[in-house]
Amino acid sequence: MNLLLNILWVVFGGLWMAVGWLLAALIMVITIIGIPWARAAFNMARYTFLPFGFAAVDREAHTGEGDIGTGPFGALGNIIWLVLAGWWLALAHVITAICLGITIIGLPFAWAHLKLAGIALWPIGKIIVPRDMMAGAGPAGRV
Repeated sequence: MNLLLNILWVVFGGLWMAVGWLLAALIMVITIIGIPWARAAFNMARYTFLPFGFAAVDREAHTGEGDIGTGPFGALGNIIWLVLAGWWLALAHVITAICLGITIIGLPFAWAHLKLAGIALWPIGKIIVPRDMMAGAGPAGRV
């Protein structure tokens, strides 16, 4: 089922949004200073391209250990990300969600874009894990 949903997702906006994340990552890499943000953007591009079957979770909550990206420096990095790239990626996800939400078939994909819009605003400190590896996941791999 995840394969079918991911194929439909790519057709209904996932591809162009993943390209947007990749573009943000490439711009960050070119600046050299933006390399730490580029890593988060590359991870989110992969997740945006094939989101079904995976989840974005807080890295500290998942691993049980804090690190530089989950502490005060991570919060500062997210603020810088928000100003430089996060707002326009979130806006693109919202616009895509509105366009998909007009149709009944597009409603599940619109909801997924809205969740990605929230992540676009604050991606540092998140990791992408298979749904069945989420902390607290039940037998069906859902929280």
